[in-house]
This record gives sequence, C-alpha cells and structure tokens, in this order.
Amino acid sequence: MPEKILIVEDEPVLQETLAYNLTRQGYLVETAGDGKLAVEVARRTQPDLILLDIMLPGMDGFEVCRLIRQEMNAPILMLTARDDEIDRVIGLEIGADDYITKPFSMRELMARVKAQLRRTRLLRQEAESQAGLVVNLEILRFDNLVLDLSRREVAYNAKVLALKPKEYDLLVYFARHKGQALSRDRILEEVWGWNYAGGSRTVDVHVRWLRAKIEVGPTQPARIVTVRGAGYRFEG
Repeated sequence: MPEKILIVEDEPVLQETLAYNLTRQGYLVETAGDGKLAVEVARRTQPDLILLDIMLPGMDGFEVCRLIRQEMNAPILMLTARDDEIDRVIGLEIGADDYITKPFSMRELMARVKAQLRRTRLLRQEAESQAGLVVNLEILRFDNLVLDLSRREVAYNAKVLALKPKEYDLLVYFARHKGQALSRDRILEEVWGWNYAGGSRTVDVHVRWLRAKIEVGPTQPARIVTVRGAGYRFEG
C-alpha cells in the first residue's frame, strides 16, 4: 500500500509543487494550508510522514508539531525559510525529526523523505520481527529503570516517564549498547539517521534531558556518563 504524506504549507504554489512531485513518486498525498486544519487532517488520515512549514496562519508549525507529536510518531520534516539554530533546537525539543531550509531542491527533499520513510519501515519491520519473542526479552531492566520495548514505555522508580520520541529512541540505543563508548557522530547517525542536518549538539541536548529524568544526580551522572574526547557510555 502506498505511503501517505501530509503536506502542511500555506503557499499555494509550493504546496501544489510538492504534492505533484510526491504523487509522481507514488505517494498518497494529503494537504493542509493552516495549522488547525493540519492537526485535523493528521488525526483523520494518520500519515506516514508530515512535511510541516513553520510559518503558518493561525497556529504556527511549532504548535502543530507539539500537538501532533502527543498523538502519533510519524516522522515530521519541518520546512523553514529561516536558517536559525534556535528554530532548529525548538523543533527538536517538540519532536521534529529533520529540517530543510527554503529554498531547497526537490531532489534533496525527496532524498530526505525517502530516508525518513525507510527508517520508519526498518523500525516497523524490527518490531514485527520481535513480536514472536517472549515478553521478558522485550523488557530491559537496570535496577529501578525499566524499558518495555513492546509498549515503548520507560519506567523509573515504578513510574512511567513522559519521554519525547527521540529521547526514547536514544535511551533504547544506549541500553542496547551498554558499556560501550559511543561517539556523538555515531549516535547521531544511528539514532537520527545519516542524512540528519543537525549537529552533535542535538545529542548533548537529548542526553541532558534524559539525565534529568533517570539520574539521581543529573550533574554527576552515573547512568549516562561522559567519555572525555569520545562521547557517552551507558552504565545501566
């Protein structure tokens, strides 16, 4: 079944151009020209990927991203006319998966769309391949920290944590590589994808958020430790 993409863009010419090119690539396309409609269409159609402009009438792309991310895990590729690091950090904080700055080439956009969808398919296939495993193999325990992979839940001191999608992905990645020194570049490539446009600061930001939630003393971490000159190591 063709994958479904939601385009949220208020500029008619760009919206039509994106829809035309994505349709030619075999995708099913839904469109919305403002933030409120975007949330409604996303809820109704459950897209596989969302192209989301930041500057939208009524409700901006940041708020749309925040609302959508509370309800679904579809990758969100944000479109922005401003090449501003603050915008990128804000987008990451609320759950965006990637950024592309206008003006962009259609070839670059298509490459990023395909990369995000490919990553989603691989994660889905991995989940399906593990569906037959016994339950205890889907639960990773580190004393008072428990990762339930089948439910995509993390509990700390028996309380379920509210983690952003990338926080969860990063923690699972750490847990699966317990005791290994992992460079920021490797983490960025394997958790965010090789074509992710952001820098290593993204990793540091997410590590800081995780430490605040799973460490007894976030300023003196014992679980996610910094390896000087290398990156991070998860001690469990």
